[in-house]
Amino acid sequence: MGSQKIHGSAKTENRVSTALPPLYRILMHNDDYTTMDFVVRMLEMVFHLSPTEANRIMLNIHMQGVGMCGTYPFDIAETKVNQVHHRAKEEGFPLKCSLEEV
Repeated sequence: MGSQKIHGSAKTENRVSTALPPLYRILMHNDDYTTMDFVVRMLEMVFHLSPTEANRIMLNIHMQGVGMCGTYPFDIAETKVNQVHHRAKEEGFPLKCSLEEV
């Protein structure tokens, strides 16, 4: 086998560093009207949590007044909050979520 010689300068790669988008926590707030079953259903359907994890977060919301549902980039977090608010309104519940930048 022959050897190859490269004439000129060595190839260099220019890397552009891209910053990750900021993340937002979704917080679900307790109220006196929304049922625990509905909260668990939202945690399972919208946030794709297991029944065990959904129940754990629901109890935290119930006992502490607020619970964290997940951390996402803004667009995804906003969409999930809107889904919860839309479904809660359809069912007649005042369930609220908020966003908090990480």
